[in-house]
Amino acid sequence: MRPIRHLAQQPHHRRPSTAGRRRLGALLAAGLLLGTAACSTGSDAADTSDGGGVGATSGTRPADAGRAVPGLRVEVLADGLDHPWDVKPIGGGRLLLTQRDRATVSLWEDGEVRTLDFPSEDVWVSGETGLLGLEVDPDVRRNGRFWTCQGATTQGGGHDVRVMAWQLSDDLRSVERRGVLLKGLPATSGRHGGCRLLVARDGSLLVGTGDAAVGSHPRDLTSLGGKVLRLDRTTGKPWPGNPFVDADNKRQRYVFTYGHRNVQGLAQRADGSLWSVEHGSSRDDEVNRLVKGGDHGWHPVPGYDESVPMTDQSLPGRQREATWRSGDPTIAPGGATFVAGKKWGGLRGTLAMAVLKDQRVQFLKFDASGRLKNVRIPDELREHGRIRQVVRAPGNDLLVLTDNGDGRDVMLRVSPR
Repeated sequence: MRPIRHLAQQPHHRRPSTAGRRRLGALLAAGLLLGTAACSTGSDAADTSDGGGVGATSGTRPADAGRAVPGLRVEVLADGLDHPWDVKPIGGGRLLLTQRDRATVSLWEDGEVRTLDFPSEDVWVSGETGLLGLEVDPDVRRNGRFWTCQGATTQGGGHDVRVMAWQLSDDLRSVERRGVLLKGLPATSGRHGGCRLLVARDGSLLVGTGDAAVGSHPRDLTSLGGKVLRLDRTTGKPWPGNPFVDADNKRQRYVFTYGHRNVQGLAQRADGSLWSVEHGSSRDDEVNRLVKGGDHGWHPVPGYDESVPMTDQSLPGRQREATWRSGDPTIAPGGATFVAGKKWGGLRGTLAMAVLKDQRVQFLKFDASGRLKNVRIPDELREHGRIRQVVRAPGNDLLVLTDNGDGRDVMLRVSPR
């Protein structure tokens, strides 16, 4: 990417003040943002079924034998944001960015953020729902294609969440609507709207959805709520390898996994395995290793009974235990990505997970079978409030979005030093 500079004024954004820049410089010089490698380290505590683990504890266990854990360099790419929800590199040092409540798509380039001409008025914004997940085509630099997951108003005056296809204009000033890829993801008040997108290495598009706070949705295979769906990113048709692709019900054909509460993150590891991050109820946020056709056991019925376990083993059939869970209390995780590149040392290969309520990024180390080994929480990323998303950038640095609201949010670039 091009050299990083602070944000210049664009719609809804402001250049950091001189005093603010001096303050940031002073913090960097004092080591308060760059810091040391001080971390909280998780134990090897593990669940007895399916290799799950519980949340972080303090300790001194190394993240990876023989490899040091680096300190982190944290740089502010943009401020003045409001509930940014996702960001993706699109080549040429440029980043595409969504903001949930403003329902805007913006372009970051050379330290400036420019709001694109996008039909924000078509996005239904309510509570946790608005302009949510963003994913770009692997060949976006050439074809300009990308997708959003967003709230919408239906013809009957109701609401749903849907996946939309778009194309960037040649001058990168506007977007062209390419159609609705998938609609009918359930919505009620806006609670538990999901929705995260991921283009997997096999070319499919995965969609992590919320249950819309309706207890029957997660295990109802004819509902698109509380699922990870998999579809063709060009046609919007169910992916041919889906477990229920021959089902009579058309919606069931999209289901990859089910029994989820509110999917907030999707990631793919170097070994090809697919993972989700999920909000818990009163306990047990989860990281799940996804297996085709897997039931992850959320079934809060009758009504919406949030006292039931996140993975309820009293249900018929097999319920797949989480590979990590927060226990009680929850920490409210957001998006996540796997860390790549030798420069990350002992953090290489970990799952970097955004955390909202506990205001941090935590790095979870899993072995080849998906069993939790340890958790590290760097001090350098505790200074920015609620963290919504972590994305891998070109050069294997990390892009981090905060979620504090009221125009107080920032986009950070994080690299090992």
